[in-house]
Amino acid sequence: MPSPTVPLAAPARQVVAGLGCRRDCGLDELSTLLEETLAAQQLTVDNLVGLASIEHKREEAGLLALADRLGLPLTCFSPDELTPFQAHVHGAALTLSTTGSPAVAEPCALALATRLGGCEARLLGGKTRSASATCALALITRKDTQ
Repeated sequence: MPSPTVPLAAPARQVVAGLGCRRDCGLDELSTLLEETLAAQQLTVDNLVGLASIEHKREEAGLLALADRLGLPLTCFSPDELTPFQAHVHGAALTLSTTGSPAVAEPCALALATRLGGCEARLLGGKTRSASATCALALITRKDTQ
């Protein structure tokens, strides 16, 4: 008697989070914002494979603590590395003057997802905000699954 065919489970959606924040933004605020952003897309931290921010925030305690809590790498990009990902993103003059990039969360998410997937990534939903931080999610699409 043949064994029943078991359908293969669909691969879990893998996403990265791009994060921007004001100086000294706390871990709790960043964590809550990230969890709410994921939940809005019916995702959890189990779907996350990385965090991204701008080089200017490389030593930001809240971002480092979040990466540590989640056991995920924090990848930081220079403003020049983010330039190709700014085209469809709404930037702000204050962000540009502070970081050298007109936007942080969305282009960081797109840059990391593109790097990890090997092809153009796409944002999931819009950027979310808290009092001191922004978060954007990008879906990783791998070349071999297109």
